[in-house]
Amino acid sequence: MCARREVRRERGMTLLELIMFIVVIGIAAAGVVGVIGYATRASTDPMIHKQALAIAEAVLEEVQLMPFTYCDPDDPNAATALSSAGCTGGAGGANDESKLPLGTETGETRLSTTTPYDNVSDYNGFTMAGGIVDIAGNPIPIPELAAYTASVSVATQGLGGIGASEALLITVTVTHPNLTPSIVLNGYRVRYAPNALP
Repeated sequence: MCARREVRRERGMTLLELIMFIVVIGIAAAGVVGVIGYATRASTDPMIHKQALAIAEAVLEEVQLMPFTYCDPDDPNAATALSSAGCTGGAGGANDESKLPLGTETGETRLSTTTPYDNVSDYNGFTMAGGIVDIAGNPIPIPELAAYTASVSVATQGLGGIGASEALLITVTVTHPNLTPSIVLNGYRVRYAPNALP
């Protein structure tokens, strides 16, 4: 008897199979690198958003903590006035904090040590550009914060049963070149202690 042996031929990869393998792996690698690149670019947005939100909250809190008096706190009648008419100069006078348009009195600035902002309405039109600074005027020692800009608007607006002359709408807007849309926070300040001076 003659045993018949089958000879198996061992096969390797053909050149065509090798090329197809390289193409498939190349496409998969390109997809993975693309996803990683997109994730890296998108991961900076939450940081910018969080920093902008923190700046907006800090500025809004600063404004809301200011007095909301009938008269400018520098007015000698500020502690006793029961309305704007009780201010030196009367309603609509230079010391009337409800006089429209709201804004600072002459010479007052946020960072002044002698004539600082002393009322909520002083912040109307305030802009902080070229870097974020604290209330004492010290720049925050983080170079990345130089790209943020914060602005404040203050307007009379009623709130529920509270009249427009007794409530202010404070809007803080923070912008950054890589932040779309800008962060906008709104808050109210009501005249609950009209004679409370700083």
